[in-house]
Amino acid sequence: MLTDAELGAIEFVHSERAKHIRVRILHTGLRVTLPKKSSQDEALKFIESIRRKLILKQTKLEKGLQKNNILIDENSKLQTLTFSVEAKPSDRKNIYFALKNSVLNIEFPLDTDCSVIQTQQHFWNGISYFLRKEAKRLLPNRTAQLANKYGFTVESVKIQSSKSRWGSCSQAGSINLSLYLMILPAHLIDYVILHELCHTKEMNHGVNFWRWMDRVTDNNSKELRAQLKKHHMPN
Repeated sequence: MLTDAELGAIEFVHSERAKHIRVRILHTGLRVTLPKKSSQDEALKFIESIRRKLILKQTKLEKGLQKNNILIDENSKLQTLTFSVEAKPSDRKNIYFALKNSVLNIEFPLDTDCSVIQTQQHFWNGISYFLRKEAKRLLPNRTAQLANKYGFTVESVKIQSSKSRWGSCSQAGSINLSLYLMILPAHLIDYVILHELCHTKEMNHGVNFWRWMDRVTDNNSKELRAQLKKHHMPN
């Protein structure tokens, strides 16, 4: 293993199955897989040829981790509205997901590096599958409950995979909710739903809109809005 001032720790691994030099970007450095007959010097020359590209990708990864800070590994503790997530290494050959007794168990091969971007994507693809199922089961009903309580009319409620906004409302009164709402505390999920319900009355964020928000949150919309800004969707 070598240490590069810009790229961090560089780990070299030879593989009989590898046909080309492959570089994986980690938040701590790089992992370089070499064909059996390739040398470390060859790998270093290849890294040098794409150094700028690697640095840019590492920077993007680091910014994403700082912003979202939802890494999944055996030490992580992720609690969603209806289940917790527990990840652990096992003798399995593939990554395995199972939701039972309000726990989503993720088992991954012993040699898995959880800091690799592709691994995190695989983890979150699985988590998102179960978040979507739970969101479809609960959020439309909760929206209907809040609409009835405060006298709003909703045309439809759809669950989407948006990572740019928690929810949205169309001119026709149709509400879209991100499945990632399920990682928020219950009172903030209600805040987002109420936010979109108020848009059925006022499509802008003007004075009248915030009057509606204060009306349905017991004049607590400013505090709830500040709390929501502390939460981020997974990258």
